[in-house]
Amino acid sequence: MLKKLYQTILRHRYKLTIFVILAATSAASVVLVGARVAYSDTDRYTHMIWNLFLAWIPFIMAYLAYAISWRRTLLYLIVPIFAFLWLLFFPNAPYLITDIQHLSEGAGEAPVWFDVILLIWFSWTGLLLGVVSLYLMQEIVKKNFGKLLGWVLVFSVSILSSVGVYLGRFQRWNSWDIANNYKEIIRDTWYILRHLDKSAIGFTALFTVFFLFVYLTLYAFGHLLQEQNND
Repeated sequence: MLKKLYQTILRHRYKLTIFVILAATSAASVVLVGARVAYSDTDRYTHMIWNLFLAWIPFIMAYLAYAISWRRTLLYLIVPIFAFLWLLFFPNAPYLITDIQHLSEGAGEAPVWFDVILLIWFSWTGLLLGVVSLYLMQEIVKKNFGKLLGWVLVFSVSILSSVGVYLGRFQRWNSWDIANNYKEIIRDTWYILRHLDKSAIGFTALFTVFFLFVYLTLYAFGHLLQEQNND
């Protein structure tokens, strides 16, 4: 039993390592907020802990979908449910980047360098959660439907998530609002599409390109390491 467990851990050591790293960097983010609260005696940035929790949801959904997808009987029954929840909550991961705009609000409460590190730490953690979860979903699609559709997923989700981040940051919609306010969300989205302004277009386009650059860089780096191991 122990030998089998050891072999399983050894076979999936990199996946487990990524999970541990993401958990550790998330814990460090929470500690930084706690330290700031203790230093400044204010609750500024505590809301980012909730945002970080929401960023973990798509990662967990993607992880579960990836694990289940290896069972062919469950692929078309359960994976679509996880995939829908993953897509619904996915914008919460890259959304953490936009919290950097709060940097000037707490001026004087704590050293600026501390706030910069705190916000970058949360942003980077959210990006990693988003990138890893998207990679897992891409692997599911590539394995079952081909490499081309896998990349179609990547580019489509990058655009959709940028729209989702825009709706969250500027229209103040949340992922769970889809359950009880979906009509209003559809109405606002349709209104934005019909009356596109330079701000909406610029934000969505730049955010999409930025996220794609981050994803493609980490994707290429990961495969570079695989090539070195195969040489």
